[in-house]
Amino acid sequence: MSASPAEMTRTPLYGERAIAEAQLICFDNPRPGRPYEVSIELPEFTCLCPFSGYPDFAVLRLLYQPGPRVVELKAIKLYVNSYRDRTISHEEVANRILDDLVSACDPVWMQLEADFHPRGNVHTVVRVSHGTRQAC
Repeated sequence: MSASPAEMTRTPLYGERAIAEAQLICFDNPRPGRPYEVSIELPEFTCLCPFSGYPDFAVLRLLYQPGPRVVELKAIKLYVNSYRDRTISHEEVANRILDDLVSACDPVWMQLEADFHPRGNVHTVVRVSHGTRQAC
């Protein structure tokens, strides 16, 4: 049964409710014995600077070799959107997202690159990794 327009536009909005309830959902790796890589790009990441409160924008690039579980795409989208109103440094956000993803799916290897848009003539890229990369 689909929601009525009134239900969809009540406060908080349905998208805000989905983001607030976001969980990193994973599913079983369909090829657990084969090394392969999954690449996910999230081009609209936002969070807030812990010093100024100004928004920071970034492209997140996730590259990983699955272990027993694979991250579900809608779940990672909603999870990443949960950072939009958080005050957090570039370094901490990259490390926290990586830690949460590692905890959720237990990858063989994972790398997250947070490529922040320049602000005040400063461009920051934070790259964090976990595990040992295997040849594919």
